[in-house]
Amino acid sequence: MVAPAHAERVRHVVEPAVADVGLVLEDVTVRKAGSRSVVEVVLDVTEDDEGGLDLDRVAEATRAVSDALDAADVIVGEYTLDVMSPGVDRPLTQRRHFTHAVGRTVTVTLSDGGSLAGRLTEVDRSGPDDSIVVVPVTPGLKGRKPVVGEPVRVSLSEVRHAHVEVDLSGIGPVDDVDQDEIAGHDAAAGKES
Repeated sequence: MVAPAHAERVRHVVEPAVADVGLVLEDVTVRKAGSRSVVEVVLDVTEDDEGGLDLDRVAEATRAVSDALDAADVIVGEYTLDVMSPGVDRPLTQRRHFTHAVGRTVTVTLSDGGSLAGRLTEVDRSGPDDSIVVVPVTPGLKGRKPVVGEPVRVSLSEVRHAHVEVDLSGIGPVDDVDQDEIAGHDAAAGKES
């Protein structure tokens, strides 16, 4: 493992390069892998950026970060540069994280120990204290529809931990009944199946 002070020097060099391409530096890790160093740079979009962090933007940032590291010569010897997005499992810790998670299902642990799970519908930046609005959703049992509750407003200062729940409900094989319905619909529409 490389000393944290070394990662801070790398962060100091990398952060302006990332900002110049319109992104936010989320994290920097420097570690040893045999005789080489591995520099991991985690990027995110700004709060008001409506675009995502696609491969073109990551490639542009990678070039900028690589050029900055080479010019500053803060890494001794050979190194491998890994530039990536934070991924869906990262905790929601800043207002911009919540802003980009609007419309997704989140689980929030409050500072009083309570918890809240549901659809994040809003991030309110208008008051003296930023807040989020979550519509609680309790899954239905045995094929029943989920129960949707009244929206709950929570101050971000009351959030101890939060993360996006990955929804895999639309992934997987389509069952035989659905395939039969689809085949029947295609045949009725005059399409070959």
